[in-house]
Amino acid sequence: MTLQRMLFLLVPVLLGWSCITAGYPLYGSEDRGILRLQQARLAHEGSIPGRQKVAGELLPLDAVDLRLLQVPVLELPAPDPGFTAEVRALLGADAEAVSIAVLDLSDPGKPRYAGHRDTISYRPGSIGKLVAAAALFQALADAWPDNLEKRLAILRETVIEANELVSGDEHKVRLWDPATRTLARRPLRVGDSATLWNWLDWMLSASSNAAASVCMQQTLLLAHFGRQYPVSDAAAQRFLEETPRQELGSLLRRSLQGTLQRSGIDTKQLSQGSFYTRAGKAQVPGSGSHANDRELVTFLLRLEQGRIVDEFSSRELKRLLYVTEQRVRYAASPALHDAAVYYKSGSLYACTAEQKGACPPFRGDRINTMNSVAIVESPAGAPRHYYFVSLHTNRLGKDAALQHRALATRLHELIEAHTADEHPEVTQAQEQGGEL
Repeated sequence: MTLQRMLFLLVPVLLGWSCITAGYPLYGSEDRGILRLQQARLAHEGSIPGRQKVAGELLPLDAVDLRLLQVPVLELPAPDPGFTAEVRALLGADAEAVSIAVLDLSDPGKPRYAGHRDTISYRPGSIGKLVAAAALFQALADAWPDNLEKRLAILRETVIEANELVSGDEHKVRLWDPATRTLARRPLRVGDSATLWNWLDWMLSASSNAAASVCMQQTLLLAHFGRQYPVSDAAAQRFLEETPRQELGSLLRRSLQGTLQRSGIDTKQLSQGSFYTRAGKAQVPGSGSHANDRELVTFLLRLEQGRIVDEFSSRELKRLLYVTEQRVRYAASPALHDAAVYYKSGSLYACTAEQKGACPPFRGDRINTMNSVAIVESPAGAPRHYYFVSLHTNRLGKDAALQHRALATRLHELIEAHTADEHPEVTQAQEQGGEL
């Protein structure tokens, strides 16, 4: 075993397991002010009714960190033919309705990449909210490049009231009232207010289109006003109403595509072009969005390298991806229960006219797309399996959520088998609790 391999395995053991008991949840309400997480903590502790967390969800704040800061020049390797064939075999008869990219860094000295239809372009849907979040972090970094405390204060203390942008979105978010200990789960409404941290959380954890449009609007305000942000509602409204729509559209493109380009992402391969609600698109003209799995894995790689905006922004975005409301679709795989999973998913399904009245979720017979991206560290705190995956399916009439979950299980078993085959001494020592 190489010294590099030993350090990769030993450092999480020495640091990860010692801090995993430091506390839950990752974001305490006292620290970041994401109210939903106070409810999650109380439910996990049994103080109120609610879902118990699985083992992989219990890492505290400091245990979620960027793993590739020391290798910022690492690029995706060429596809490994053998690994690609193995991943392709997992897809079965519907392989041509699936595209997938996998980067396995379980052995950091031997990165392996598999790609099946990985450069096929598709609409990213809610996966594009990763770009929206990155753009907001970029606007913060441009305003306060050397003042991380100010950035945190803006996120924690700036209160945004929902305006007409939120209308028409059916995504439900969790609204927790700590004073009364009551939880409401409903779509956002005009007049709802929360801090910028909560809006980011709603956009990523609940995939709220309303929250995404609010975050994108705040990004434009940040980009325009800079250090004067936050500004009064009147000043914000005046800017949005008096600025020509084409100028607003240009500012949106610079914010979204410029962030990706500055982060080392090819915008010909990955691009988010517009707001997520009808009112947002009416206010600010946008453009089309597109993605492929290879570039989405590149995005995850840049994130782990601290290159999505900067180290601070990459770390905070990774932490937000860790504390999603609950593990669904790809991340719901039982094989990942003890793993730290950082993921985002999205879906779009529609049925033919004959089936429209009885169109079951994620089983569209006309359109049935689902996208998932994930970073997997297994087991959480002391990972010996570490890989990235981007997956897109359009299997008509089949339960896409179940398909993603099943594929996550099969892929994880494949990664585990490779680790056992290539490093039997590591696997045996860890299973027996021995020293490496």
